[in-house]
Amino acid sequence: MSLRDQLKQMVESVGGGMGAVIMGYDGIAIDEYIKPEATIDIQMMAIEYAAMLKEIKKTIEVLNSGAVEEISINTDRAQVLIRIINDDFFVVMALQSEGNYGKGRYLLRVEAPELHAGLQ
Repeated sequence: MSLRDQLKQMVESVGGGMGAVIMGYDGIAIDEYIKPEATIDIQMMAIEYAAMLKEIKKTIEVLNSGAVEEISINTDRAQVLIRIINDDFFVVMALQSEGNYGKGRYLLRVEAPELHAGLQ
C-alpha cells in the first residue's frame, strides 16, 4: 500500500478526519491526503509545525527527558495530532474540533511503524 493510501485510510477511518501529511523536519511534505472539505490549510499547518518541532526536539535534548513521541494541539477549529515517525519525519493528522481524538491518536500510534517502513 502506498503512503498516500495509508494516510487516506487513516483519515477516512477516524470521525472528523480532515487530512494527514507526512513531513520532514525541513518542511518538505513527503505525501499527503487531504479531504476537499477540510476547513484549514493542513499542508501549511504542517510546514509551520516542522519549525516548532525542531525547537521542541532541541529543548528535550537539553532537558534529557527522552524522545518526543506525540504532540497534540487543540484549537476551537481543529484538533491536530503529530506523531514522530523517525529522526527525519513526522505525520500530522488534522481533525475537526468535534472529531474522534482518541481514535486518531490510536491510529497514528499503530500506523507509525507502517509509515516508517514505507519511507525506507
